[in-house]
Amino acid sequence: MAMEASALDAYIGSRCALVNDALARFFPAPERFPRKLHEACAWTLFGGGKRLRPVLCLAAFEAVGGAADRGYDAVLPAACAVEMLHTYSLVHDDLPCMDDDSERRGRPTTHVRFGEAMALLAGDALLTEAFRLILDPAAYRGMVSSDAMLCVGGALARAGGWQGMVGGQSVDLGFEGPVTDEEALAFLHRRKTGELFRFSLFAGATLGEGAPEQIRALADYGEALGLAFQVADDVLDALQDQSERGEEASDTPSFTALLGIEGSQERAVQLKDRAIEQLADFGDEAQPLRALAEYAVHRDH
Repeated sequence: MAMEASALDAYIGSRCALVNDALARFFPAPERFPRKLHEACAWTLFGGGKRLRPVLCLAAFEAVGGAADRGYDAVLPAACAVEMLHTYSLVHDDLPCMDDDSERRGRPTTHVRFGEAMALLAGDALLTEAFRLILDPAAYRGMVSSDAMLCVGGALARAGGWQGMVGGQSVDLGFEGPVTDEEALAFLHRRKTGELFRFSLFAGATLGEGAPEQIRALADYGEALGLAFQVADDVLDALQDQSERGEEASDTPSFTALLGIEGSQERAVQLKDRAIEQLADFGDEAQPLRALAEYAVHRDH
């Protein structure tokens, strides 16, 4: 039976609460120095994000039975680490030398609020803290082996580095040449968005001690879902442009520019279906993941 929208909302809300509580615990404000740096980090980290990546991490952990055995101590450090890394990328993406955005989530961006130098430092701090946390044995309260910590730590480095998110951003900014076809655009977004989705599922399943075939299936789910999420984002942006300017306007490569809005909507559904297919061997424990795939494609913001 499909998960009702109200049940999914309740699920996301409860898992976000777990993540927010853990973030506050793992990233406490200092008594004195460097208080201003922490304030700049917290501006975006606690600024109302969807927490989709850590929620997916928790859902994968649950899907392989991790929560039933040990609660969430074995997965929250990784879930919070991926959110810190994602947040650093937002802070840097907003900078004038990148996307030059002045507002995020209805508030001034970090560099507008604190200045460019502090925004750079805040991003650097969040990136570094993500790896300190994911590799800190004490954060897991003795629930995770050193091999598992090293495995997910290395996976996060790959997902966030030149072979992953940063590499995708280089393509997105045009440094690797023009993006003129769907294959190049899919490559861009698999790196810029999909790799962190894939990591979130991989980490949750690994830390939940899933079987190898379960970990592979969930990681593949994450890859397909990440691309579906980005296609859906392009559709939402194009629809907003139509509403505000009466046209599809974008200065960056997008699926809607290549496929049109209807074609992009169809592609998003195809990718969502591909993601859900990876859950065929899972039972009700994967219902949140099925529902999250539907949400990622059919959301309105």
